[in-house]
Amino acid sequence: MIWGWIMLVLPLIGGIGVILSSGRAARSLALLTTLVTFGVSIQAAIQFGAWGTGEFGLVSSLPLMAEVGINLSIGADSISMLLILLTTFLMPLAVLGSWTAVSDRLKEYYGWLLVIEAAMIGVFLAKDLVFFYVCFEFTLVPMYFLIAIYGGSGRARACVKFFLYTFTGSMIALVGFLYVAWSYAQMHGDWSFQIDALSSFAVANLSMTEQVWLLAALMIGFAVKIPLFPVHTWLPLAHTEAPTAGSVILAGVLLKLGTYGIYRFVLPMAPEAVVDWAPIIGILAIIGIIYAGLICWIQTDVKKLVAYSSVSHLGFCVLGLFALNPMGLQGAVLYMINHGLSTGALFFLIGMMYERYHTRDMDSIGGLASKMPVWSFFMVFFVLASVGLPGLNGFVSEFLCLIATFAAGDTGAYPGVMGPWFAAIAALGMIVAAMYLLIMVGKIVFGPLREPAGSDHHELSTDLSIREITVLVPLAIMCVVLGVQPWIAIDAMAGSVTDALAIYPEAVTEAAQQARELGVSLLAGDATP
Repeated sequence: MIWGWIMLVLPLIGGIGVILSSGRAARSLALLTTLVTFGVSIQAAIQFGAWGTGEFGLVSSLPLMAEVGINLSIGADSISMLLILLTTFLMPLAVLGSWTAVSDRLKEYYGWLLVIEAAMIGVFLAKDLVFFYVCFEFTLVPMYFLIAIYGGSGRARACVKFFLYTFTGSMIALVGFLYVAWSYAQMHGDWSFQIDALSSFAVANLSMTEQVWLLAALMIGFAVKIPLFPVHTWLPLAHTEAPTAGSVILAGVLLKLGTYGIYRFVLPMAPEAVVDWAPIIGILAIIGIIYAGLICWIQTDVKKLVAYSSVSHLGFCVLGLFALNPMGLQGAVLYMINHGLSTGALFFLIGMMYERYHTRDMDSIGGLASKMPVWSFFMVFFVLASVGLPGLNGFVSEFLCLIATFAAGDTGAYPGVMGPWFAAIAALGMIVAAMYLLIMVGKIVFGPLREPAGSDHHELSTDLSIREITVLVPLAIMCVVLGVQPWIAIDAMAGSVTDALAIYPEAVTEAAQQARELGVSLLAGDATP
């Protein structure tokens, strides 16, 4: 179908137009391009036709180097489509949120934003491994320049560390991909880079030892992107130094490329190795949850605090993926979406505060509720969403991931993989998260007003402007919608989740199904599940 190609090409065309435009017109053209792209993605979602199934929609292919098995093949299952919608939803908000924050080299700035949008959409649409890897790797380039040119005082170190970590991880993952493709060519006599064909081949033909090495290579590449402990140290620095839109894109979409890679490649290509090594990966996720949470507790830079919270939050997402049952995978995908909404909103709010006060130090600023009540309302709202307050989006995804991890024990979906102890320790991370986020709100929003000297010399309104409220309201609406009606997303991805776990022998036992039904009944408010 043509809609997939339009979503890919529109941001690139808009980026060229931005580069050729005048400086001030670049903002309006970038906003128009991202809004049109979002509109096209809505139309694509309507025409998709595969919601709730494991099938692919928007499928299309253009021969590129057919003699060596390379084609520009695109298509999306329901999980890919949800992440595309998240991407196109956030991009207009990122452009609008940068309206006053960036005043120099506007054409380059908005041009890079549009290029990175095209690359991210390409990752989620790719059905060809070469096309996936090119888009996956190319996301580094725009983000590198966004940090290097428009970042804070430590941007030089931040962009280099970001590039080296993620590029090195991607190169290691490439070795794993090439091994699978080479093994396929050795058996079949010709090359293929179709993701479905390579996944089926890997399951049927790779030995346990080969799967373990493949798991190691792919997990290194994707763990850096997530990031998973202990390869997480690039993220807080990159978030802290990036411009506001860069932080929103990092938190909202780029980190999800790692978890999406696990769903698309690790789970289907190396099932036997995943079963054996899931507890180790789960332990790393739990360490990240607790460790990053404790680091957040002692932060004074509010942006760095939210950055470290992403490491903690995405640990839950990884737990859900490696619980290896439907509820865990549903919770993980829902967590990808919810984290993008609530944490992206927090970065917007921090950017709006920084534009006015030029500080993120919680020891220098506080009590803003008396001077910025609208900003304070949104700050409290999105912190509660991040904490996992029932009725808002964060609660359902955390609940599903934890219940799925609990059910994956000796009497659960996959005996011996995880279980109650994993869930119990991870649940401590929820308590820690509530403490450091609420302490942050207490310092910044409530109490006596504290402002740094010279903070009145700016052209912005005291409280949020209409433009800034326009950025935050759609995010708040989606947090409420997914909080009270998570079934919109859960039902949409049901078929893809079932197909992703179908290769795991006896992955969903009767006990696991009963646990899932219990969790669904509790979420639905049924007293007699």
